[in-house]
Order: sequence, then C-alpha cells, then structure tokens
Amino acid sequence: MSSTVMQAAMVFTSGGPEMVRVAEIDRPVAGRGEVLLEVHAAGLNPSDLRGRSGFADLPVQYRPALQRPSVPGADVSGVVVAVGSEVAEFAVGDQLYGLVRFPPFDGRGHGRTHAEYVNAPVTDLAPKPQRLSHIEAAAVPMAALTAWQQIHRQGAVEPGERVLIVGAAGGVGHFAVQLARLRGARVVAVASSRHEKFLTELGAETFVDYTTGDPIAAVGAVDVVIDCVGSIGGLDAGRWLPALVDGGRLVPITLAFYPPEELARRNIATVGHQVQSSGADLRQLNELFDTGALTVGIDSVYPLQEAYRAHQRAEQGHLQGKIVLTMRASER
Repeated sequence: MSSTVMQAAMVFTSGGPEMVRVAEIDRPVAGRGEVLLEVHAAGLNPSDLRGRSGFADLPVQYRPALQRPSVPGADVSGVVVAVGSEVAEFAVGDQLYGLVRFPPFDGRGHGRTHAEYVNAPVTDLAPKPQRLSHIEAAAVPMAALTAWQQIHRQGAVEPGERVLIVGAAGGVGHFAVQLARLRGARVVAVASSRHEKFLTELGAETFVDYTTGDPIAAVGAVDVVIDCVGSIGGLDAGRWLPALVDGGRLVPITLAFYPPEELARRNIATVGHQVQSSGADLRQLNELFDTGALTVGIDSVYPLQEAYRAHQRAEQGHLQGKIVLTMRASER
C-alpha cells in the first residue's frame, strides 16, 4: 500500500451495521498543534452508532447535518509517527491515547479514528497508561472521561452518598461504578444477573438485577441516579425516579426524557454536561490506571476489516465493558 493512503471504516449511507465498509482513502497529515498517530486500536461508542444511523432515534427536525462518506470513531490509542508545527509535548515514537475532537465543533465530524492513521490535536491526547495495552487504552477515553467529568467536574457525586448507576456494566457505567466508589460513595449497580460478579468485583456495594422482582424496592433510597441507559428503545427513563430522594441529583448520560413536572415538584436537580476531549483529564486518570485503582472492561475485540461486526455486537446491547477495533494483528 502506498504511504499516502490507508484503510478506514467508512459509512457511505446512513443505515444499519451493513453500511459500514472498509475502503482505501488518503492518509491524513499532522497539522499545526497536531500529531499523526499510527492507530493500534480504537474504541466503538454509542455516538458512532447514532452517527452511522443518521441519528434515527431523533425526530427529523433535530437530526444534525451529516457528511457522507464519513469515518466514525473518536477513541484512539496509537504511536506518534509524525509531529506537526508548534508541537513540543510529544515526539515520534510516543505511545498516546485520547478522545479526538469531541464534541465535533468543526462541523466535519469528530475524530475519524476508525482508520489506520489519524491526525489529532495534542490537547486531546495523553501518554498511554503503562499498565494498559493499546486495546485497553482505546476503551478508556470517551467512557472514562464521561464518568470522570460528571463526578469530578460537574459535582455529580459527593463522599458518603448512595449512588444508583443504571446500565452499570456498560462502557460509562463500569467506570462510573469505580470512580464513584473511589469518590467515597456507596454504589448500587443495576444490570442483568450475568454482570453481578463483574460489578461486585469493581466495588459495587449493592447489585440489583433489573429483570427480576421489584428492582425499585431492591434499590432502596439513593441520593444520586447516574442513568447510562436513558430512553433507548422506548424505555421509560423516569422509571428509576421513585428511588431518588427529594432534592437528589439526576445525571443523564445518554438521550433521555424525564417528566419535568416531577423533577420540579421534588426539587430534583439534573446535573452533568456533554463529555469533552481533554488530555489533561486523561493524565489524571492515568494515575488511577497505573496504580491499579481503575480497571478496564473489554466486551469484545474486532479487526478493522470486520468493523460492521463490531456495530452488530453494539446493536445487540447488554455489553460488559467496551467494544474495540484493532488495526494491527499484533494487538489481537
């Protein structure tokens, strides 16, 4: 293959997983304030699925304009192969990871990391944690930054509080369990029964199987609800509100609709903010990964050529950790 081209997963037309095809495109270059990474692994996130579908879960009037064809992906772990101008932080050969260009402020889509190479702003990147492989590191950025920024920057959780995490076994959820526990909270993890051992080992004080009995009664009263499931598939996102104390805090991680009258009547505050790329935040997380205080759950790994299968797996739901694409056979 020519040194000016690369393989990338591409979405040519909005639709299902079958719309993801691998094609040869021009290799990017490192611009001012950027490095060029040889991608070893890249995480798959709900935003990639929504973008691929054309945001089919939103009413037509709220769907953003999309460029086609497009390369999905925002999470990345790889090695620097070129350095752009005005870059002093990193050098060729450095192993870095990050959440690239998220949210997509420039209107051209976000990181485009589901490819063999990606150019990335240095402000979005941090050294890869030494204890993590590239596959593990690629599973971290969007999910862990989401949990970290809600808990630490938005003040979603305080020490001593009882925190309910809905969808606790998934990408954001399994990091939220760990980070809330490290914050000094008592964690109630909600998932299906097959995830109980996984979540208990991550530090959940109480596990609730939402598929059996009366899960609200099993949860009891909580100070905070971190909802990683929301209104997906027509679910009632407000179904967990009875467990939340009056004056408590609700943290929606994904698309969700809650009854505003009930929130107002019970003085429930909705807190949180859209996750944003931050190499500085990742450096703080690195300390937790390298001491073993924070671990990564991997649901499944697929080679780039089978990116459509990764989308199929994500569509099935009930993940335990993250789905990751690998670009190099040595990483599998």
